[in-house]
Amino acid sequence: MTHFRCAHRNAFIHLNEHTMIFYRPEIKICGLTRADEAVACAEAGADAIGLVFYPPSPRHLTPQQAREISLALPDQTACVGVFVDSPISDILKRIDDCRLTAVQLHGQESPEVVKTLCDRGVRVIKALFIHRSPLISEASRYPAAAFLVECGKGRLPGGNALTWNWGEVKSFGLSYPLILAGGLSPDTIAQAVFEAGPDAVDVSSGVESGPGRKDIQKVRALIQAISRCSIERQPRRIWRPAEYQGSPDP
Repeated sequence: MTHFRCAHRNAFIHLNEHTMIFYRPEIKICGLTRADEAVACAEAGADAIGLVFYPPSPRHLTPQQAREISLALPDQTACVGVFVDSPISDILKRIDDCRLTAVQLHGQESPEVVKTLCDRGVRVIKALFIHRSPLISEASRYPAAAFLVECGKGRLPGGNALTWNWGEVKSFGLSYPLILAGGLSPDTIAQAVFEAGPDAVDVSSGVESGPGRKDIQKVRALIQAISRCSIERQPRRIWRPAEYQGSPDP
């Protein structure tokens, strides 16, 4: 069997007696706190890196730390800022100061906040939840580029390493750009992708040696596991606009 990478960044072709194209979801590794670990994640194949601006989180960064990480990343790796009910002015300042590609809103931000940011040219990802507000049934209210979905049962905003019934959001992903989060690790990612068929996955604690410290061996194992997965349709571009081409893959 011959295996080729084709033009779509996350598409592969297998050639044998039949020709098949299959797609893997995009990958975001979130909660980075060190530039060297962020670069290692990018080199391992992550499409995006997440930087948390939420003081109660053990992964919270200062603007100086975040800028150091964003400046170290390859051009083709998206840098996403994660915010929880932050003022719009603070979000816009972090975008400029830390060279963010997109923002992820993980709190109770209103549709008006999302629209205001979108009108300013910001690429917005809005978090929705299964068991708390804002619910996935409210998606149509938000003019976001994509939606991150998780169960919403943890103490802090975020997946809180809790596994859940990922298949609950498969139909949601047919209507909206879907980022799957919560309980994802090298051991669970194949089942999660199979059940939900997401456009992207967002992983943090499942590839850590401690809060904010990424275990690069776990990151590589996660990405290898995802490379053996496939979804039934071409995934939507999540972290950057569809027309973005970026640097060519080596």
